[in-house]
Amino acid sequence: MMDIHKILKQLPHRYPFLLVDRVVELEKGKTIKALKNVTINEPFFEGHFPHRPVMPGVLMLEALAQAAALLAFDALGTSPNDQMVYYFAGIDGARFKRPVEPGDQLILNVELMRMKAGIFKFKASATVDSELAVEAELTCAMRAIA
Repeated sequence: MMDIHKILKQLPHRYPFLLVDRVVELEKGKTIKALKNVTINEPFFEGHFPHRPVMPGVLMLEALAQAAALLAFDALGTSPNDQMVYYFAGIDGARFKRPVEPGDQLILNVELMRMKAGIFKFKASATVDSELAVEAELTCAMRAIA
C-alpha cells in the first residue's frame, strides 16, 4: 500500500530514526497496519544490550507513533511541511508484553479514535508472530511552528 519511498515523502524522520518500513493496509481516517523489520544492524543494539539485544520499548512506541502520523496525514489529506510539526503529546496505558529481538518483524496496528483541533488520539499495538509485544494509547498533536 505504501512503500519506503512514499513513507519518506510523508515522514520527516531519517536513519537511524525512521522506524516504519512499509504500510500494508490503510483505511482512511480509521486504521493503519505497517511493518518494522528489526535487524541486528540497528544502532541501538550495540548498547541495548550487547549480550542479549532487545529493541528499546520507547522505540517500539516511536514506531507506533510514526505509523499513527502516516494515518493522521492521510486522514487530513496533507503532508508534513516546514511550517508544521507532529509531536507526541501523551502515552497512556503502555504495556510491554514481549521482547523484540533482531530478526523479528514488528507489525504495527494503529486505530484513530478521535481527532479534533490538531489533537489525535490513537489506540496502538504491535505484534511479533501474532504475539502482542506492546500496546498503548497515544496522543499526538500537529502544531504550526514559527
